[in-house]
Amino acid sequence: MVLQQWAARLATIERSLGRVVQSATGMSFGRWRQQLHLMIALNYLAEGKSVQNLAGTLGYDSVSAFITMFGKVLGKLPTQYFVWSVILALTITYYSV
Repeated sequence: MVLQQWAARLATIERSLGRVVQSATGMSFGRWRQQLHLMIALNYLAEGKSVQNLAGTLGYDSVSAFITMFGKVLGKLPTQYFVWSVILALTITYYSV
């Protein structure tokens, strides 16, 4: 959803919602929405859900648009992100013993 849709759902105007988000989070609405999408995405991906379903659920026009956003923000593609997380966890476990 875009700012206009969020504002309509919350029965407020776009400008007010943008100000509240900026004040509460220190981020623009667009940046906040991106962070929200990333948190949701990480949870879904950790549960083994597909990138295709996730992109649609989050309202992206295409899977590639979601993958591009994910890669720009986190520096890895969705499939690569969890591979590195597992490797890191195993490394930490190995050296903790």
